[in-house]
Amino acid sequence: MSAAPAAAFPCKTVLASTIAKPFVQEVKDGVTSLGRSPKLVGFLANTDPAARMYADWTAKTSTDLGFTYELRQVDKDDLEESIIAANDDDDVDGIMVYFPVFGGGQDQYLQQVVSPEKDVEGLSHIYIQNMYHNTRFLDKAETQKSILPCTPLAMVKILEYLGVYNTLIPYGNRLYGKTVTIVNRSEIVGRPLAALLANDGATVYSVDITGTQKFTRGQGLKFKRHQVADVDIPLSEAVSHSDVVVTGVPSPSYKFPVEYLKDGAVCINFSSEKNFDPNVKEHASLYVPSIGKVTISMLLRNLLRLIENKKQREIK
Repeated sequence: MSAAPAAAFPCKTVLASTIAKPFVQEVKDGVTSLGRSPKLVGFLANTDPAARMYADWTAKTSTDLGFTYELRQVDKDDLEESIIAANDDDDVDGIMVYFPVFGGGQDQYLQQVVSPEKDVEGLSHIYIQNMYHNTRFLDKAETQKSILPCTPLAMVKILEYLGVYNTLIPYGNRLYGKTVTIVNRSEIVGRPLAALLANDGATVYSVDITGTQKFTRGQGLKFKRHQVADVDIPLSEAVSHSDVVVTGVPSPSYKFPVEYLKDGAVCINFSSEKNFDPNVKEHASLYVPSIGKVTISMLLRNLLRLIENKKQREIK
């Protein structure tokens, strides 16, 4: 029997724990400088095993890095009042909710119940609006940085680590010439991620069961934010042009068709399920099978930023 042909590009698997190391140290140093243990409260109001796993990871990482973490398990019908109580509790520095709870518009509403001053996930309206409009600060003096959604932010940091961003080009255009396909268009991850990457100069194909949208960077001063258009492009065509493919399909039955991949593509999975079969390595040059540890480090980094923003407001 003849040996299987070697991959055109030897694939390297990169673990989230490796990528997260400098951010973990940054967060640890931040807690030390703060001189106290910031308190993060997580609300769990579902029976989703992926949400429970995320809560467990958050708890372990938070306590290991010097934070106080408290998981509050509540009935979904009591969640809104529980969040409001945490908003009003001066001992609570940050709040997160493990979604989905109700799904759809009700979950989007609950995201807005969390006070922006305690929203470590960056899902409050002001943060989402700033992200879509490529606005980096909350104030004119530029002393308070806007919070970015933690999972899309983690993805940006991963792409920077992998060298997809061109550091020789000025900020705001470091993905110029890159094409990315994202198989997910959720309001929490997929759509914000497409916007972030387009704002940095990439052409992004956002794919879900309803079809494909193309995100591109706006042109000129009038179009500071990215542009979005529905396009009649199948997944196979979008992926064949893509330097990066990102998947986030929360289904154990979904497997990305790796035969569509451009040789040497970078492949990243942020779903709790394994969207790529092992044969992805026959096509990809870099493969990141999960991103959870980077996401949690971004979440804790956001918490420290919220505390710093509060200090800046008090100075004024």
